[in-house]
Amino acid sequence: MVETAALVKTGFETEKPQLLIPLRLAKELELWPPPPEAELVELGTAAGPVRNYVIYNALEVSATTGDRATEPVACDAVISHIEAEALINDKLGEALKIVILAIGSGKWKFADDPPNIMRNTETPQYWA
Repeated sequence: MVETAALVKTGFETEKPQLLIPLRLAKELELWPPPPEAELVELGTAAGPVRNYVIYNALEVSATTGDRATEPVACDAVISHIEAEALINDKLGEALKIVILAIGSGKWKFADDPPNIMRNTETPQYWA
């Protein structure tokens, strides 16, 4: 098990929950070198196409805070040799019940938090 901060990236849109992980984190999770079932895919990004390995249903991810943790969600691991932070895609963020309240200031909550709860963003964790 590895704990890391991750960035919710709503523009990271796919059909199922995915967590993009930097190469060093993939090594820590023993997903690098990629296992035989990994698939090399071309993904569209704002900077143009990139090729990453996808390992389907490789991870169980929970969102944890000082006072709670969500139920684990099975998701694909997308291994990036470019990105330095773990990125939560739109479907994984929703499955983890993460609701973004204020993008610029990093305010968020869980969907089932009481109305008066507003959480602050975590300090970024860079794996480069």
